[in-house]
Amino acid sequence: MFAPRTTPWPLVALFTAGYLAPYLLPTVVGRLDSGLPLSPTQAGAVGSALLLSSASAGFLLASRVDRFGARRLARIGLTLALLGYGGAALAHAVPAVVLGVLIGGFGSGTATAVAATRIAAMGVPPREGVRAWGRDPHRTTTAGLLGVSALAGAVYLTVPHLGPGHGQPLAAIALTALAVWPLTGRIPVDAPAVESRRPAARLPHRRPGLVLAACMLCWSLAQNSLWGVSGRIGLTQAQLTEATVGAVFAIALGAGLLGVTGAGALGPRLGLAMPIGAGTVLIAGCIALSASATDLTTFATGEIAWNTIYPIVLSYVIGLAASLDPRGRWAVLVGSAASLGTAAGPLAGSVLSAQAGFPVMGAALAVGLLVVSVPMTAVALGRLTRTSGEIAETAEVVEVVEIPLDTVEATPAAPDRLTAAT
Repeated sequence: MFAPRTTPWPLVALFTAGYLAPYLLPTVVGRLDSGLPLSPTQAGAVGSALLLSSASAGFLLASRVDRFGARRLARIGLTLALLGYGGAALAHAVPAVVLGVLIGGFGSGTATAVAATRIAAMGVPPREGVRAWGRDPHRTTTAGLLGVSALAGAVYLTVPHLGPGHGQPLAAIALTALAVWPLTGRIPVDAPAVESRRPAARLPHRRPGLVLAACMLCWSLAQNSLWGVSGRIGLTQAQLTEATVGAVFAIALGAGLLGVTGAGALGPRLGLAMPIGAGTVLIAGCIALSASATDLTTFATGEIAWNTIYPIVLSYVIGLAASLDPRGRWAVLVGSAASLGTAAGPLAGSVLSAQAGFPVMGAALAVGLLVVSVPMTAVALGRLTRTSGEIAETAEVVEVVEIPLDTVEATPAAPDRLTAAT
């Protein structure tokens, strides 16, 4: 039996392994460009293929984690990540690298799908006899974001000192999967709060879920269009060295750790609408600033501010998606939609920057984020209203079925009915 408030560290580690590839996207794309006979646009396309493979795993497994078993799928995903990224790191032929990246991306998406469904299911009240971790999905999500930010920051500081070549960041992802694999033995075989043998129910809250998924596709597309070319902005437009750019990314991810820590401490006190809406507006300004950077100060300011706010907003969006379905399906589907946007990001950023330049690209992405912030905030506000309405309805039911004390004393079975009514 797990402690009621214990952080589920195996899920945190699995979350970290699944999300590490998107966090390392700039250095992966940059190393593919410099270490293989690929143009910047072709390297961006390979990065997009990696993330598209990851997103496809999420869409395929969103409602099938219980059927196949969380522990089994987690191990399959980590194995695919180890073999795919490890093989791509060791290969030198472009087709072999692309194939390895696709296999590794599917493994990352599988691990992320398992982690997302289990984290979302933590918010369901436990049933008697069912083993469950502490019921705080937002706390677990922030812990996972802390882990992946810290690990990615360490990789950004280390990779520039390991010599040229495309294999170092891919090897880091593969080794992370290898390190996390033994922890899968502590993931419960059955869902922690959802009966795996229950017939599949229809998705609840379909309209807000679809709106949130569509918005997250555009939201992630804008984020990763810049993230995929941030290394080139620092190297070519701001005229910085690779070591300096890596240091800026590491500091930015470290600032993200502080932001996620603050979000975890605040929890739901700020609600969902304000962090998502206002945070997206701030991110739009940071993207415009980073894309127009021509020196170290502007580049570092934009990247650090952006990476501080981004994981905060992401943690609340994941929490919003998890609240739409206790079985975790919307969490996986929204995350997969975000992965689709992430997948198209490197290619979109490469094409936009090649055609219009980095500053114009940043301005266009900022405008797009301002547009999608409106429906995202509306979904968060609507979810809050529905939750309040459900509480009110429950209060009315309790008031209607209130049982007098003398009736309770006269009827032996009344305590059970009183408990059920309450």
